[in-house]
Amino acid sequence: MTAIGAVDLQGAGGNWATVGRRSRGGRRVRRQREKRKGKSVGLRIGTLNVGTMTGKGRELADVMERRKVDILCVQETRWKGSKACSIGAGFKLFYYGVDSKRNGVVVVLKEEFVRNVLGVKRVSDRVMSLKLEIEGVMLNVVSGYAPQVGCELEEKERFWSELDEVMESIPTGERVMIGADFNGHVGEGNTGDEEVMGKFGVKERNLEGQMVVDFAKRMDMGVVNTYFQKREEHRVTYKSGGRSTQVDYILCRRGNLKEISDCKVVVGESVARQHRMVVCRMTLMVCKKKRSEIEKKTKWWKLKKEECCEEFRQKLRQALGGQVVLPDVWETTAEVIRETELRGPNLHQYDNALVHKAKTMKKTFFKIGVEDLKCPVQSPDLNPTENLWDELELMNCQSLCSFE
Repeated sequence: MTAIGAVDLQGAGGNWATVGRRSRGGRRVRRQREKRKGKSVGLRIGTLNVGTMTGKGRELADVMERRKVDILCVQETRWKGSKACSIGAGFKLFYYGVDSKRNGVVVVLKEEFVRNVLGVKRVSDRVMSLKLEIEGVMLNVVSGYAPQVGCELEEKERFWSELDEVMESIPTGERVMIGADFNGHVGEGNTGDEEVMGKFGVKERNLEGQMVVDFAKRMDMGVVNTYFQKREEHRVTYKSGGRSTQVDYILCRRGNLKEISDCKVVVGESVARQHRMVVCRMTLMVCKKKRSEIEKKTKWWKLKKEECCEEFRQKLRQALGGQVVLPDVWETTAEVIRETELRGPNLHQYDNALVHKAKTMKKTFFKIGVEDLKCPVQSPDLNPTENLWDELELMNCQSLCSFE
């Protein structure tokens, strides 16, 4: 039995009968449903601590092309300055750094998304953000690089305050994707933190990992890495000297977690010695824009006719309560004139077609002040074209009769 639930059975009399429930609608109905849903845009967003960008630009572009990554957040570039440059293979990076020996953050974009960039915000050599508009959807990409475990507490607090400022500056309705090396372990399991993370972390949580969880709770974010059950090889983002752990994370708003379909660590690449690239698959649901309602045009030229002009004067006096002198405030006068014009004798003749009796049509006519013309059954059509065809048909019949 198929999902539709229809199956053909042969009865005792040899007749075929269809049992089960038939599918509602065919291809045309399905296409209309898909149009109402709107189209979607698939993205692959990743993060990677590269160690240094010197001499690795082309190699990084090749990895992104091979792994089909559209947007990549890169940390610890060790580049000084704030520029944008192409790295080949159709990729362009935006970077910021203060010291050529430490820190530095980068956001790399595929060429087709470069023209969608609306702004770049370089906060410090540890935090930068980039805003894109993709098919009308605002997407903010944030690249972050938290201080290591051995750094001073003041430096760590400065990083988290900068990241908080970036998040607070982004409107609630816009998407946010954070790719960062937080240098912390959120740990395995999510007891007490179910709202911001899954249970598929690595090993135990430390102090820096608790800072990541606290930030996610403050900003209503979700740690994407921990929601997908993978082998440990596809969860470990850092390997060095026999140590394996998870320090690189991708975060997004909890309300947009449904748009994330997969997230895992990419293995087998040598662009970075110790860190591994984390990539997630995201589907942006692009809603169809509603057409703005057009204000009804005022037909002032009708006032050239004496009958229309006199009728308009009478209705205007009624709206003003019998006053002859117009109010001093022009806004009040203009509003009265507009309302008087809209209350004109607008009539609509319709037949029994479903389109004419639809609720949306009735609401629209009521909003613009159009009344239904009450006509008995078999009433003549007021459409001049239809009447013209009736007249021609009658004349044709008369000519044929006279010819006979």
